[in-house]
Amino acid sequence: MPAQPRPAERSRPGDVPSDAVGDGTGSRPGGATASARGEHTHGETPVPGGARSPAVVPAQGTRPGTRNSGGRARVPDEHRSAGPADVLRPGAPADDPASGFRARPVVQRASVRGQILDALRTALVAGELAPGEVYSAPALGDRFGVSATPVREAMQQLALEGAVEVVPNRGFRVIERGTRELAELAEIRGLIEVPVMLRLARTVSAAQWTELRPLAEATVRAASSGCRATYAETDRTFHRAVLALAGNAQLVRIADDLHRRAQWPLVGGPVSRGRADLVADAAEHTALLDALIAGDLAVVQALVREHFTGAS
Repeated sequence: MPAQPRPAERSRPGDVPSDAVGDGTGSRPGGATASARGEHTHGETPVPGGARSPAVVPAQGTRPGTRNSGGRARVPDEHRSAGPADVLRPGAPADDPASGFRARPVVQRASVRGQILDALRTALVAGELAPGEVYSAPALGDRFGVSATPVREAMQQLALEGAVEVVPNRGFRVIERGTRELAELAEIRGLIEVPVMLRLARTVSAAQWTELRPLAEATVRAASSGCRATYAETDRTFHRAVLALAGNAQLVRIADDLHRRAQWPLVGGPVSRGRADLVADAAEHTALLDALIAGDLAVVQALVREHFTGAS
């Protein structure tokens, strides 16, 4: 008997026609490549010139194929020593050797909040976020080249730390601080750190103190540059290293939090502490380290108390 024609196979949910399977290049049969259609292939983001940069996670609220100027952040790895206006800018182009511009790397969404928080802290220390002024998350997001969401999350953390306060329907106001609050912070820091340093002066070897010499010298270089934000970071790094010798992680965390708060500028901006003040403060670090290495407890005690009396 003649062969019967085979019935057509029924497609099952989830089946993909064989002629619709791409070759791995992002192309579809009879159509342009994904990049030519303006779509993003997995793991890559088109950039001008046909090059591709690492994948980014779209900002919340965006849809594939739409543009969001605040949806991507280009944040450098070393942004703590520069002002946020310089290190975080939207729409950074690709490398331009002629102008010396280096394209900033695209970062994953999960890390944006932490980097924005660091950048905002730097802006506070540098006086770029003025005491008493109100800043909105969308405006700061445009400035930093990210969406408003990570900025809002970072500002909420700063509110918990006492740096800003929430202004309903407007944004966040930078707290205005006076000399009394600064003196109170210095007193608390002295009550915590002075006894610890005096105890360490009796128990830590000269060799261990010598290992901290590069950190003390880094504060001197930062102070000489006149950049308050750079000095603030090296200053805290030195103090953390000293206190870490006590072997108490909670002590280091609490003292560092107080130290950071003490570095926020007073009303009137950072001009209250100029380069000469920073240099003098950094010189106390090297003098203190010299006394610790020499084992001169009397000098150590005098320097430590003087250091916290004028701490900022």
